[in-house]
Amino acid sequence: MVRVILLLLCLLAPSAYANDGLTLFTLADGDQSQTVNVKLEILAMMTLLSFLPAMLMMMTSFTRIIIVLAILRQALGLQQSPPNKVLIGIALVMSIFIMRPVGDVIYEDAFLPYDKGEIELTELIVRAEVPLRQFMLAQTRETDLEQMLKIANEPVTLTADEIPFFVLMPAFVLSELKTAFQIGFLLYIPFLVIDLVVASVLMSMGMMMLSPLIISLPFKLMVFVLVDGWAMTVGTLTGSFG
Repeated sequence: MVRVILLLLCLLAPSAYANDGLTLFTLADGDQSQTVNVKLEILAMMTLLSFLPAMLMMMTSFTRIIIVLAILRQALGLQQSPPNKVLIGIALVMSIFIMRPVGDVIYEDAFLPYDKGEIELTELIVRAEVPLRQFMLAQTRETDLEQMLKIANEPVTLTADEIPFFVLMPAFVLSELKTAFQIGFLLYIPFLVIDLVVASVLMSMGMMMLSPLIISLPFKLMVFVLVDGWAMTVGTLTGSFG
């Protein structure tokens, strides 16, 4: 995806620099006309912003975090609390915190030289890809990577630098999904035990018409708060990225 955007920008670059930007439209007033142009940098920025949600899910820690938080809410037996917007906000903040080292490297090694005019746009993207690729490779399982290489008809003997980025992205997402479900399973077990204990007690008391979820929900909330569950969940998620 990143290379496709770069290719489009490179194809548009000659006309952009020749006309001091890309021509959007021309205003005509009798014998006079005025051309309205847009800078290439603005066009590139707007294009990248449109791909921002996909890049957030495909190349950062956001996917793992939001899935674990959603499973945790389901394990607690809560339907809309915390609401989806709160979970997404927590996932975004944690993603920024986890991806900060990668962002610092990209800023220092890629953006600052480009901002100073020392490198071109193509070199900017090449340098920015290096730390992002290292992060994604560190979180990607070899089995998922080999599977995607086979699907793409690429040799499985490729080195880390030779793996195409369009193959690395789906392999990274598959690994994130698997890790998220593993963490979610471990979070689900204690609450499942509470549900089983409450259901057994109600059955022994002959209260079969009473839903166990009504009784177990306060106990699950109490246990989760007493053990400082949010701090443990955040610590587990952060530690899972090494």
